[in-house]
Amino acid sequence: MILASQSPRRHEIMKIAGYIFRIIKPDIDENIDTNLSLKEFPIELAYQKAKQISDQFPGETVIGADTIVVLNNEIIGKPSDREDAIAMLGRLSGNVHIVITGVCVIKDRKVHKFSDRSKVYFEKLTLEEITYYVDHYKPFDKAGAYGVQDWIGMAAIKRIDGSFYNVMGLPIHKLYRLLKKI
Repeated sequence: MILASQSPRRHEIMKIAGYIFRIIKPDIDENIDTNLSLKEFPIELAYQKAKQISDQFPGETVIGADTIVVLNNEIIGKPSDREDAIAMLGRLSGNVHIVITGVCVIKDRKVHKFSDRSKVYFEKLTLEEITYYVDHYKPFDKAGAYGVQDWIGMAAIKRIDGSFYNVMGLPIHKLYRLLKKI
């Protein structure tokens, strides 16, 4: 299997699940059609990642994934810098947001797509807590500027309705079932 992802969190989840896989980082333009629904957006990005790598390695099973954070029907992407990360976390603080991960598996030229959705409840954070997190954990490669497995997950997430691993970046329970089936 090939995991078409540069996310260390996805690598970790796949290892914990016991899969043997190679990592090949896709190089796609993530600025895709904004007319897609919030559910379709991460699935399309996951498909583009998987397809690019599958075209290079047609005999392999390729897995692509993409995670978005949604607050008030707006996608909160990855922060561009420290100030952007602090602002994003300020918006998430004290609110409920949705995490959607799209997954695409291509095997024997057959495309399998799905998504998973989790609702995340954040406690109110002080500016000092947000700044501490950003300066110590540097969440610049993470959608929504946080990692659920980091300090902020322990200190600020009071509840998750849905899969923890989906929030981390890969709904492994659904992926496991799909891989078992195909």
